[in-house]
Amino acid sequence: MADVVELITQDHRTLEELFDELQKDTERRPELLDKVAALLTAHSRAEEERVYPVVAKDAGERDEAEHGTEEHHEAEDMLERLRAMPPEGREFEEKLKEFIDAVKHHVEEEESDILPALREAVSAERLQELGAAFAERRREELTGGSGSGSGSGSGEQTKDEVYEEARELDVHGRSTMNKDELVKAVDEKR
Repeated sequence: MADVVELITQDHRTLEELFDELQKDTERRPELLDKVAALLTAHSRAEEERVYPVVAKDAGERDEAEHGTEEHHEAEDMLERLRAMPPEGREFEEKLKEFIDAVKHHVEEEESDILPALREAVSAERLQELGAAFAERRREELTGGSGSGSGSGSGEQTKDEVYEEARELDVHGRSTMNKDELVKAVDEKR
């Protein structure tokens, strides 16, 4: 499996391809916006939950991780406004350009600052582990379920997911904690 940096970069290239299609194929815009929304949301959630905590702790890039999260939320808001508009006309074109520019700016920052810092801070083995965690979380978001039956549909993490985040944040005593204790400890560590 590819490491987390490679997986994130692959998603970036896929989004850029979708942006090109959006700009050229006006007939398919609603369908393409749905694809962009699904990928962007899954990608963002997987980064925020599986990668950014490690970026903040191990790479010492807490501010960059927080900034990346803010940019994710801004892009998602812009996308939702786009999806609510008729997909033709000058206003749509302007908003589409703003959205694409914002995402490309985020991608550039991530690929020039965050991902190199992560690659430098953790081992190749850890990058592989993060890749697996990122891919699994991304898949869960794209398929609409956690795979465990508990918490699905609500966006709530399973105990195993919270435990994994606690492990990434090096929460001491995590193996003896119940889910609520893990959530509290993870929140305090962030």
